[in-house]
Amino acid sequence: MAERLRRVALIYDARSAYDLKVVTGVASYVQETMRWNVYIEENTLKDQRLPDLRSWKGDGIIADFDHPKVAAAVVQSKLPAVGFGSGYGWYVPGSQIPYFFANNDAIAALAADHLLSRGLRQFAYCGFPQNPINGWSEERERTFMASVARRGFSCSIYHGRHQTSQRWASVQLSLGKWLQSLPKPVGLMAANDNRGRQVLEACRACGLRVPEDVAVIGVDNDELLCKLSSPLLSSVEQGAKRLGYEAAALLDKIMPGKKASITRFIIDPVEVVTRGSTEILAIDEPKVAEAVAYISGHFSNRIKVQDVLDAVAVSRSGLENRFKKTLGYSVRTAIRRFQLEQTRRLVSETNLPLKQIASDAGFRSVQHMTTLFGKAFKQSPAKYRLVRASR
Repeated sequence: MAERLRRVALIYDARSAYDLKVVTGVASYVQETMRWNVYIEENTLKDQRLPDLRSWKGDGIIADFDHPKVAAAVVQSKLPAVGFGSGYGWYVPGSQIPYFFANNDAIAALAADHLLSRGLRQFAYCGFPQNPINGWSEERERTFMASVARRGFSCSIYHGRHQTSQRWASVQLSLGKWLQSLPKPVGLMAANDNRGRQVLEACRACGLRVPEDVAVIGVDNDELLCKLSSPLLSSVEQGAKRLGYEAAALLDKIMPGKKASITRFIIDPVEVVTRGSTEILAIDEPKVAEAVAYISGHFSNRIKVQDVLDAVAVSRSGLENRFKKTLGYSVRTAIRRFQLEQTRRLVSETNLPLKQIASDAGFRSVQHMTTLFGKAFKQSPAKYRLVRASR
């Protein structure tokens, strides 16, 4: 006898790039199992026209809990359910509904490391005015500040007074004044890609150059927003697709009546997707700048630390000390970073065979490249290419 299709309601915000990526992850699971009949509610959360979930006769629900009406309806339905969201919505822990949310500390730390690796020494965070569901912005702010503070740097903060772009003229004026007051060059983390794009527009309006004056990184990797920005916006990919897939797999387990042993699931970010808004190396130390320029032009030739020392005519201890103080890492690490970034770019943007990529990036073998790539990006080059192609 054929297995009965399970009826699952999928409730999400169709305006949210994050929610759409979650749904893409759910869809991947559905395509693998082919056991679900999916009911979709895809309006904005505040406009959801939900069915009477108690009389719907469904088997399970996956829902964004960032609106009280949605959260209440799902809890009251008493159906097996999995929630997801910002971590600051209307989720009720006492309901024992499993809940997935992003690792905001890891997101902010990744953004800070990215800007620090650019040699930047002044930092800023652009968040939102506080409300009941955007504690994620404050969480990212705290971790970003702490990350740069550990390296001995301070961070300027902007929240503004208005939540949305409906008051864009006022937001742009206030944001522009704040951006102009910052020391330059400055590395700025925006709470999300929407905020990042607002920062870029404000920079253009007040004559600030990106990334030369203000290097900007957002969060969500909303490809439409990032590519509508000028220059293109660098962004942290949160791992929403993985969240959707794992949420769907968990719902499949609990619909027959099993209890989830864990109810809180934190999903780590995937990577920083580097675009034009952070393509800068701001290095004040002349010998370090000279060394980095040499590495940038020669890393594909399998250069070693001694080659860099010969090029800039500085002792090893002297250059290593300057690198550590200026960039926070060694000369060897700088060479590896250039090689790995070139590898990542060629793997994701071309169909070149891995043997050719290893040669072009300056590795002695495919195996050597694969080992270091796996440590840096938590995936083999082949897997990374496959995942990027599916996005």
